Amino acid sequence: MPLELNTMIVTKGNEKRMGENDFVLEKKDYRLYPLEIPIEVKKTIDSETTAMALIKKLEWENNMTTITYQLISLHSTN
Repeated sequence: MPLELNTMIVTKGNEKRMGENDFVLEKKDYRLYPLEIPIEVKKTIDSETTAMALIKKLEWENNMTTITYQLISLHSTN
């Protein structure tokens, strides 16, 4: 089982808003993220940081990773 360690959230515009500051993002393959530690949110790997977030939940199933995260500070609205 390949496993990728991620130190930032890269959304590529695929995040789904679940509440005012809560989002869910599904990524292909198995990925490990730090939980409950501030982490950068970016639209692409080379773009500017748009926000900081705390990952609240991480799930692995059927070769997919699903993270639930909460924005804690917003750097840009674009």
